[in-house]
Amino acid sequence: MIGDVLRWLTAGESHGPQLTVVIEGVPAGLEIAGEDLEGDLRRRQGGHGRGGRQQIERDRARIVGGVRGGLTMGSPIALVLENRDHANWSAEMTPGRHGFEPRPVTRLRPGHADLAGALKYGHTDVRNVLERSSARETASRVAAGAVARKLLARFGVRIFSFVQSIGGIDIGYGAVDPVRLTEAEIEASPVRCPVPDASTRMVAEIDAAGERGDTLGGTFRVIAAGLPPGLGSYVHWDRKLDARLAMAILSINAVKGVEFGAGFEGSARPGSAFHDEIDFSEGRFRHLTNRAGGLTGGVTNGEPIDLRAAMKPISTMKKPMRSVDLRTRERVEAHYERSDVCVVPAAGVIGEAMVALTLADAFLEKFGGDSVAEIERNLHGYLASLAG
Repeated sequence: MIGDVLRWLTAGESHGPQLTVVIEGVPAGLEIAGEDLEGDLRRRQGGHGRGGRQQIERDRARIVGGVRGGLTMGSPIALVLENRDHANWSAEMTPGRHGFEPRPVTRLRPGHADLAGALKYGHTDVRNVLERSSARETASRVAAGAVARKLLARFGVRIFSFVQSIGGIDIGYGAVDPVRLTEAEIEASPVRCPVPDASTRMVAEIDAAGERGDTLGGTFRVIAAGLPPGLGSYVHWDRKLDARLAMAILSINAVKGVEFGAGFEGSARPGSAFHDEIDFSEGRFRHLTNRAGGLTGGVTNGEPIDLRAAMKPISTMKKPMRSVDLRTRERVEAHYERSDVCVVPAAGVIGEAMVALTLADAFLEKFGGDSVAEIERNLHGYLASLAG
């Protein structure tokens, strides 16, 4: 549960009957329908390198609370995503005792939450860990993020992502101007990389890894344009928006690092070649560059938020690594659960969702209001005061 104003909670297991999301704090009067959530869910399931599970599931979010006649009511919104694969796991994943037929998993998988989770909760069957720690849970985040995206879009905010690197192929920080990119350019690539030559090489790299029984990681960028200055705060550590965004991004399965703007590459520059010079034109303050990634002192500065996340290779591999059996302590090969070769393109979509949820919370924190109309009045008054 992230946020003080926009709060959300997910429940459900990878092979359980469904995933459930409850979102509290969405103002009344926002137009929303199940179809508005499908595009992001479909993009999450795509990308070259995905596994067989995506051929089974056809994710759709069913709105079961908080919306009436196509408009939010101000009450909590409830979403349900059915797991079609549950039909193949009903005896294994039934919540009741009757008909329960477990097939315990005890071979630990390196890189997963298996060992740490089993030790923490005292489980002797690793399935109790892997069912919830599975990236399947991120489908519910993407559905919730689509609601947040719809709210932010109502106020002119655009959020998108693209892949910067897969394996050793990296287009570099300055290869494209992210603000000029279109969704069509990004989604035309099977790996969501807007540089065609690099996209082709990334596909070949994924295919080669798959043939070896291996997996690949990489990096993705998330951009949020159209934000007003003043979201977040420099006053307390936990109100800094870059810290809140970093937490949200790092909560995504397999993400091991996050940076803003020029990030780590910028740390090698002198200050004169890093800091963004300030100008005033066309009635507003602006920066001549955006190496800070749209945030200064934990506050949006009017430029697009530009962050990059580093994702480790997927932990489950067809060519299993050495491990230990949880019960017997004997050396074994790790358990293999159907998996992907590379999920960096899909992770970018999950990153969009987490950024949207975090920004929507900060937006509502700044502009308040119980209805979309009230928030709109507050925003317009704020922007008018900035124009002087």
